[in-house]
Amino acid sequence: MNSPEHAAENAATAPICSAKGCRTAAVWVLAWNNPKLHTPERRKTWLACDEHREHLSSFLGVRGFLKDVVTLAEWESSAEGR
Repeated sequence: MNSPEHAAENAATAPICSAKGCRTAAVWVLAWNNPKLHTPERRKTWLACDEHREHLSSFLGVRGFLKDVVTLAEWESSAEGR
């Protein structure tokens, strides 16, 4: 049974959007790397809510850093297979 305390605990540990000041639950994973700093296979991640996905993708994309955008659920399920 989910008590109010359990729900609050889950909300506190749920992944949140990486956009400055946003506290919304993340739905998307933006995988990126900076080729001047990272090896080609390395992937850093930003999380995004629906509202900020395009903005954060654009920010990384114009710099040539964005490598992939997938749902958080897809990212987590692919991590289980590694």
